Amino acid sequence: MLLIGIAGGTGSGKTTVVNAIKERLKEKVVVIPQDSYYKDQSSLPLEERKKLNFDHPNAIDFDLLTEQLKDLKQGKTVQQPIYSYLTCTRSKTDTLTVTPADVIIVEGILIFTCEKLRDQMDIRVYVDADDDDRLIRVVRRDIMERGRGVEDVLDRYEHTLKPMHLQFIQPTKRYADIIIPQGGHNKVAINILIATIEKALRKKEE
Repeated sequence: MLLIGIAGGTGSGKTTVVNAIKERLKEKVVVIPQDSYYKDQSSLPLEERKKLNFDHPNAIDFDLLTEQLKDLKQGKTVQQPIYSYLTCTRSKTDTLTVTPADVIIVEGILIFTCEKLRDQMDIRVYVDADDDDRLIRVVRRDIMERGRGVEDVLDRYEHTLKPMHLQFIQPTKRYADIIIPQGGHNKVAINILIATIEKALRKKEE
């Protein structure tokens, strides 16, 4: 089994990179999104939940994430949490069953901030992109997928996303084995990454 971490700022193109790997390797790949492991905030009123800082490492349940990755590496099936951005809560009744695969991809903005998680990874990838490109993607995503208004999205970007990116996310670029500039638009870099993964898989099978 190969464990790959794919990090980068919000809207950098991580999902595009992940989808390219999945398209090439098909059923050999299982994706574990960091976003499924946000801590449950159901004890707080909804308005307070919406004000929470989801771009801070303390928002992530890294203990559960690293434990489930350990189980997958041991060939065990795990029950991945299901988290809702609309209610900012973790489902108490539903989970997603994840079975081991040849390639496990952990994807998220904060995954390189946790040393214990970084140490589990065989390949660490940082997807880089210009700030204005990321902002455009964030605005589109938060309005269409998360039901937020334009002013709310821009205010959150200015006061939370940008400062958290500079403080916590961008500095983790130094932990990357591979950096993909221009995000999901960089087809050459993505193809090199896929070739690296295929080579590592072959080496593990020898």
